[in-house]
Amino acid sequence: MGKRHAGAALAGLITSGLTFGASQTMALEPLPAWQLDWHPWAEDRPAEALCRGTYVMPAYRLPATDEPGQVRSESDSAYYGDEGETILGGEVILRRGDSQLESPRVSVPPERDWAYAEGPLALRDINLLVRGEAGEVSLNSDAASIDTAHFVVHDQHLRGDALQLERLEDGRFRLTSASFTTCDPGNNLWQLVTGDLVLDRESGFGTARHARLEMGNVPVFYWPWVRFPIDDRRHTGFLWPVLGFSSDSLDYAQPFYWNIAPNQDATITPRWISDRGLLLAGEYRYLFPSDAGQIEGAYLASDGGGSGGSGSRYEGEDRWYVDYLHRGRFDARTSYDLRYGAASDGRYFDDFGSPFGNGPNNMQRLARLDYRGDLWHLEARAQGFQRLEDPLRDRDKPFYRLPSLTANARWSQPGGWYQQWRSNATYFWRDVDRNRVPLREAAIGTRLHLSPVTGWRFDETWGHLEPRVEWLYTAYDLDYGERQTERDTSLQRAVPVASVDGGLTFERELELGGREYRQTLEPRLNYAYVPARDQSEFPEFDSDERAFSWNQLWSPYRFSGVDRIGDLNRLSYGVSSRFLEGAAGRERLMLGMGQAVYFEDRHIDMAGDPDTLPSPTADGGERLYRATRERSPLVTQLDWRINENWSTRYEWLYDDQRSRTERSSVGVSYRDPRGHVLNLAYRWQLEGFDPSGEDEDRLGYDREEYDLSFAYRVNPRVDIIGRYLYDHTNRRSLDQMAGVQWNDCCYGVQLVWREWVEDSDTANTIEDDTTDRGIFLRFVFKGLGGVGGDAGDYFERAVPGYRTTAF
Repeated sequence: MGKRHAGAALAGLITSGLTFGASQTMALEPLPAWQLDWHPWAEDRPAEALCRGTYVMPAYRLPATDEPGQVRSESDSAYYGDEGETILGGEVILRRGDSQLESPRVSVPPERDWAYAEGPLALRDINLLVRGEAGEVSLNSDAASIDTAHFVVHDQHLRGDALQLERLEDGRFRLTSASFTTCDPGNNLWQLVTGDLVLDRESGFGTARHARLEMGNVPVFYWPWVRFPIDDRRHTGFLWPVLGFSSDSLDYAQPFYWNIAPNQDATITPRWISDRGLLLAGEYRYLFPSDAGQIEGAYLASDGGGSGGSGSRYEGEDRWYVDYLHRGRFDARTSYDLRYGAASDGRYFDDFGSPFGNGPNNMQRLARLDYRGDLWHLEARAQGFQRLEDPLRDRDKPFYRLPSLTANARWSQPGGWYQQWRSNATYFWRDVDRNRVPLREAAIGTRLHLSPVTGWRFDETWGHLEPRVEWLYTAYDLDYGERQTERDTSLQRAVPVASVDGGLTFERELELGGREYRQTLEPRLNYAYVPARDQSEFPEFDSDERAFSWNQLWSPYRFSGVDRIGDLNRLSYGVSSRFLEGAAGRERLMLGMGQAVYFEDRHIDMAGDPDTLPSPTADGGERLYRATRERSPLVTQLDWRINENWSTRYEWLYDDQRSRTERSSVGVSYRDPRGHVLNLAYRWQLEGFDPSGEDEDRLGYDREEYDLSFAYRVNPRVDIIGRYLYDHTNRRSLDQMAGVQWNDCCYGVQLVWREWVEDSDTANTIEDDTTDRGIFLRFVFKGLGGVGGDAGDYFERAVPGYRTTAF
């Protein structure tokens, strides 16, 4: 080999590389993988690697010059030709900035405007390799051209080829008869093939004409023109379509993404449903330093009615929804929220909504201003929602708060004394025909609630004691409209709430299974007294009776909201034990048992009459029994972190007077760092145990359910997901789901089958329930996009603890 020559003679070599690329419609002979900087994994393979190897850019063979634009060269030979051209031969290397050209022969004409390289050549840039048979490089601009080009973009795991690759003077790349893929070398599961491809690295998008997607060399989709992103930046253009089929209809949606500004974007989605019509949907999002929000909606003019069934009742009507959300902050202490949602009818999301049958239950409306100071917490809100039920009775429509003003504060003094102030004033309203609802529910009006508290808290490591007194004052100014009533429209109620809570903590060191623990024994007593007050003429704006639980043992409030204050004269007693591990006191096990003793009957229920107990014929006497029982159910609760992977939770409410279980649940969970998840649960609940809600919405049978869900990560590529929820009482499956997620190097697949029960009427009437089912598919082409709805969020909701692998 001849003597190596070095110099700085050329000053216009190509200066930047590709971030995306493509190959030809006329297939080129593929290069060996090693010529594409491909390194297969060996023993150094990462545990989560999806690809069989990786592209590794080697070090530059020449160092860069100190002056920008200057070229350093090295060759085996260098001489001048007969016509004055400069000819570099042997093994030629040219380096300018981040660009490096390798060729067996490079000639530069006397004009010094172009350099001509013979192949096989290699052009390198940061994370870029281009190999070709011949090339031309402008010495006066960034223009260049390479014939029969094979290219690799290392960091995007992307490769391709083109009959001709050109770098235009403005820095864009144009590829003729090109194709590209993100699959490993030797695997062309998919590739995008186009006759003309323009890639703009500065703006970050590519444009292809007469492009087709091929899977295994079989064309599956064609675009006469398509624009797509070539990096992680957001770009205006068409997204992948969403296509759905049923036995008698076609559902096709074509999203268009509009990158309005770095902090604003929009998605516009025309959607054609063959048996309903054209639905136009859109979403607009914005993000500012102290504010953010989005608005979305859809509109379908003159619904075609679908294929019959309940959806056909809206045939010929306009269907739509809108949902607006905005959050902001005036300063570090003051924030605000705005929300408005509405739909044309209660079945909109049943007919057009979420692909997995999980549309919203209501449309929220909210305007809220919140201030949090060192002492005071102030809030003003106007709030309501549209309940998405069809049909929706007047008595089921929700109340609006127009407005609701809250002021809360807390003061503390040395020695454990403290005071609290809670106050709220709300105007309740709803849009109903007040002649068609029960008289109690016909009232609208203003409610003022004041709740001052004083208490003392003694708290040491070995125990605590806390007596407190709360005074609840509530006043109403009501309006019954045209309803004739003897009820008083100006009502007041004052109720004292007294409670004493105390407990001790005993500790000891313990060794089990070779591990050291700190075991506690924590007995606890809680006494609460709330006298009965007449509330029989009070409205029911936001109150509901609470189901009994472990937490209710230590709470003096039998109702949620403030329209009802339940009478109570009760002593609760219980004991819990915890096993704490390590210096940080990590809780491994908590076992608690408790019960309450009642010294008086509980007269106040939702009817609010302090002188009348429930009828012995109501609910077979169950309500009367719960109001007059001398003891609460015996509550047992267990939380056990068995080891780093397994945990269990158990709850049992047992009536020792009637020797029966009122509620029981047990759950076992398994979490593996490799991604495996298992959840097993059993739930039993006595009919009528939960008194909250309307009578028709309470279960009219003993609830007994089995719930199984799991996710198994076969390997980094494959996740198998499933769920089965079984209603043993009624011998039916409530929800069945099976799914698989395949996450390969160059593509991803999500396939979900689901069958579930829709509650079409009320909870205690199952004859009108309907069963829905569907198969849902999403296919993602890595680096290009995907077809179908994303099941990731649904998988995580259906299988607690599972985290889907991002495509």
